[in-house]
Amino acid sequence: MTIRAAAPLAQETISYNMPAFRSEKVLVYYMAHSRHIGFYPTASPIKFFKEDLKNYNTSKGAIQFPMEKPLPLLLIKKIVKFRVKENASALVKK
Repeated sequence: MTIRAAAPLAQETISYNMPAFRSEKVLVYYMAHSRHIGFYPTASPIKFFKEDLKNYNTSKGAIQFPMEKPLPLLLIKKIVKFRVKENASALVKK
């Protein structure tokens, strides 16, 4: 619901065998693992929100949200909105 609120026109899809939301291009992927929820918004939001993500394990294109803690819904919403703007900007440049 958080992703849908941030990107109401996005469509749910499966890509690389993972659930994802797309709007022209994929916005974010996500996947439940045994100890965390993997959230895959690509590399640029991870760099942009580096300070907000300092308490989470991250890699170039992934964020791990521990299962035992509540999801940071406001942060997820910000990241999705960032990706929506990023995709829209890429379309304008074409």
